[in-house]
Amino acid sequence: MARATAREHSIGRDTFHYKWDNSLPPAVEIDPGDVVHFDTEEVTSGQLKKGDDASKLASLDFDRLYPLGGPVFVKGAEPGDALEVEILELQPGSWGWTALLPGLGLLASDFPDPYVRYFDLGDRTSAELRHDIHIPIAPFCGTMGVATDEPGAHDVLPPTKGAGNIDTRHLTAGTKLYLPVYLAGGMFSAGDCHAAQGDGEVCVTGIECPMSFSLRFGVVKGGRLRPWSYHFQTPAKALQPRSDAAGYHAVCALGPDLMENARNAVRDTISWLQADHSLSREDAYILCSLAGDLRISQIVDQPNFGVSFYLPLSVFD
Repeated sequence: MARATAREHSIGRDTFHYKWDNSLPPAVEIDPGDVVHFDTEEVTSGQLKKGDDASKLASLDFDRLYPLGGPVFVKGAEPGDALEVEILELQPGSWGWTALLPGLGLLASDFPDPYVRYFDLGDRTSAELRHDIHIPIAPFCGTMGVATDEPGAHDVLPPTKGAGNIDTRHLTAGTKLYLPVYLAGGMFSAGDCHAAQGDGEVCVTGIECPMSFSLRFGVVKGGRLRPWSYHFQTPAKALQPRSDAAGYHAVCALGPDLMENARNAVRDTISWLQADHSLSREDAYILCSLAGDLRISQIVDQPNFGVSFYLPLSVFD
């Protein structure tokens, strides 16, 4: 239960870590009900600067990716509890980037060369891909999670049984996230912030950006969650009203392999964007990652399943 008067704490850009490691000391110790204000750098920790050529992507130091703010020690949180994280506010920085990284992404074999786009953010409500294509800004933290009971240092990519690099775009302001607790205090960290992203993050990047954000913490005693899972509760409002406004162009791919169906649905959407909207293959792929949603349409009609990719028509002026 939260105290009558909650305290506020801050974790600045100078307090971060690059790996999950349960031996790290907490950056701050708080009581349930307290609020923590974070300020984090974009995912490369400043290695990529606005305007850098795409060739810079090949020299990124992967040991310096994912600067996470934390860990946060929440008093009273014990293994077997659930940590409640209420997302109060998210404010992107002035710029962001999206890139195709060789060897990564849903269509890595289709796009072997590095490619990068930069976006002005600031106080804008959308990011401009082209003068007639605008992506709604809907900020969230790509990585939110807790350290686990497994010793040693663990990469942030991919997710862990403590969640982490979950890239769930509906973790926006007003949402409450519930995480399993493995260690005393929970040992929560967050970062890897995105100004926008579609479900699937198909090219492996959203609009990566610096961000300031505020979270309120609570503890659900005995609120056991299944390892390798997390829950979240969204506020009572439409999840994506700006995307729904003009309808969708959707492609459904059928077959026995869900991953290949997902690839084919995105490939066909890219081809449609090239033909109908004169986008380059690279920009079409980036638009899919930032604004489109992958969904399983059916998974019960063995042996062939359906995966659909929805692109909101509202992005086109």
